Amino acid sequence: MLDPQTLAALLDGTTAGVAVLDDQLRYRYINPALERINGIPASEHLGHTIDEVLPRLDAREDLIRAVLADGKPREITVSGFTARDTTVRRYWQGAFHRLESGGRVLGVAAIVLEVMAADRRQRELEQARRHLNLLDTASTRIGTTLDMDTTCAELAGLVVPGLADVAIVEVFPPDVAAPVRPAPPGVLRLRRAALRAKPGLAEDLESFGFGRAGEYIDYQEGAAVQRCLAANQPVVENHTTDEQLLRSAPGPARLASYRALQLHSAVIVPVAVRAGPLGVLGLIRSGDSPVFTDEDVVIARELAARAAVDLDHARRYAHEHTIALELQRSLLSEPRPPHPHIEIATRYLPADRSVMVGGDWFDVIPLRDGRHLKAMGDVMGHGVEAAVAMSHYRSLLRMFADDELEPHLILEQLDRMVERSGLDRAATCLLAVVDRYGAACEVSSAGHLPPVLIDPLAGTRVCEEIAVGPPLGTGFGGYRTTRLEFDPRTVLFLYTDGLVERRGEDIDTSVRRLRELAMPSGGSLDALLDGVLDRFGPGAEDDIAVLASRTRPREPDPARPETYDAT
Repeated sequence: MLDPQTLAALLDGTTAGVAVLDDQLRYRYINPALERINGIPASEHLGHTIDEVLPRLDAREDLIRAVLADGKPREITVSGFTARDTTVRRYWQGAFHRLESGGRVLGVAAIVLEVMAADRRQRELEQARRHLNLLDTASTRIGTTLDMDTTCAELAGLVVPGLADVAIVEVFPPDVAAPVRPAPPGVLRLRRAALRAKPGLAEDLESFGFGRAGEYIDYQEGAAVQRCLAANQPVVENHTTDEQLLRSAPGPARLASYRALQLHSAVIVPVAVRAGPLGVLGLIRSGDSPVFTDEDVVIARELAARAAVDLDHARRYAHEHTIALELQRSLLSEPRPPHPHIEIATRYLPADRSVMVGGDWFDVIPLRDGRHLKAMGDVMGHGVEAAVAMSHYRSLLRMFADDELEPHLILEQLDRMVERSGLDRAATCLLAVVDRYGAACEVSSAGHLPPVLIDPLAGTRVCEEIAVGPPLGTGFGGYRTTRLEFDPRTVLFLYTDGLVERRGEDIDTSVRRLRELAMPSGGSLDALLDGVLDRFGPGAEDDIAVLASRTRPREPDPARPETYDAT
């Protein structure tokens, strides 16, 4: 039998952790190895339970009590965090035996060995699988649209919680949006395009005023974001100090929020293309999550690089979309009534930002003797080129709008001129010359949808009897004029195909639905168009232009002949 001194030398010299617990599972003895493992002096163990000494350790006390109860030895896996290392979860395999003396249960003896090596390999394999899964899914989950904010949100959503507890994507303010106030000297101002946090933490971020998507964030000189963009290299700050956080935090209050949220490690990765940086991807870990490894940084940089390509496409698209939209809006200025007795209302509704701006246009041109010419057209294609082509069509139409020409002859001249000019954008167009008293009009169509007549008394009809010729710019000609007669109080309604064209539905069916249009109470043309867009605008995949007009009926006075200036 070993004497106490030999037994003490054996227990003190082994690398396995040894502990003796009483029947209340309070420490009565621990050897130096277990003292080192736990990172707490032996004196602070004695008299306390495992949970009191190591609250973040899953010691499986239920199984240890089972050893006390039935006396059967057990091997138990213990995992958790010790005072020596509060960020890395560790695992131990323990052998537990009941201690007895004279038939009385005294407690439990425990011998534990760390199985970190096997666990590390398992964790590395799991991490590698997670990283590969992130890279595999990135191509399908990032860049599904041409909207920058959506792309940023997709990137943030992909990396949480697989790579971070919080993800932030911030970009430089766009050069086509509303002006942003200048940042103070030395301060970098970015727009927070996306913010994502793991469940539970998202609510805490909001309650602490962490910031929302759409806000502008200022970074002081020396902050991790500034250093990341200056060097175009990731910046890793594991176990960030208060000094490091203060460079990015607006002040001590925000620093206190960071600490309250237990945000302890961060990686800032540049989101850049060959032409230059677009912004940054920020990854943050909190609470029990481990610090960032070199492999984490490699994956984060790869994901940011992939997202940068999609963001660059979205940025270029947004730039062209905004220019085209502003150009089209400037050209589609509200037309003035050509004569005092004419009422006109127009609307232009651009399609969703995921669709390029089209070439929809309208115009109203005064003619002599109280007549006027209405035009509604749609240049084929999208983007800046379509908007520019639309301006050419409008200019040519105004040049050919002759008082003596019927609408189909105007279209013939316009078609020939477009073909000769080399303009490679065909267009549909509907012309309507309305007489002075609003009781009739002459209509000719170049591939355009038929007009609609809204009579407050007789109802609404789609003028499907209009002869439709080929679009302008084809050089085929063959246009015809159709005369329509109606009550002077009738509203003439013109539109582009974006109003009625829907995927999966025959265009004729869509057009016939316009028979349901009716004048609102009060008879306002503006209210009519607002109602039309409210009903037909949602779900439109193309731009919409609409025009409604009518003639104020009045009796001519032979004693006072009126003249109208056609200029």
